[in-house]
Amino acid sequence: MASDIIPPTDQHVLDEGPFYHGTRADLRIGDLLMAGFNSNYKPEIVMNHIYFTALPNGAGLAAALAQGNGPERVYLVEPTGSFENDPNVTDKKFPGNPTRSYRSAAPLRIVGEVTEWERQTPEQIQHWRVLLANNKGEIIN
Repeated sequence: MASDIIPPTDQHVLDEGPFYHGTRADLRIGDLLMAGFNSNYKPEIVMNHIYFTALPNGAGLAAALAQGNGPERVYLVEPTGSFENDPNVTDKKFPGNPTRSYRSAAPLRIVGEVTEWERQTPEQIQHWRVLLANNKGEIIN
């Protein structure tokens, strides 16, 4: 990790990365991903956090489900501040954090791009979209 990276403050966060973020945005190394944009899953909600994972395939799924028309992109990212387990999945849907999903109110710095991950089939993506559309749970923002 870079020296300006602040380690996690939550004692239950055991992951040191590397970390990934999936999107359809065309970004460059050094760009910052920030909170304050609409959710990909509930567009009426402006998110207070930026989400990331330690699993490239998980970031690939997020990219496949992301809003926009651009190609799926998975970026290697570094948190610039403290982060926590994503409460939307950790212990709420999956005990512990098997998805290795996290969130931060601080920006994520893009440090690279990953081109190889397990891509979802169109049928799998549609299945995920149906599951998300039928999800009645609230987003913990």
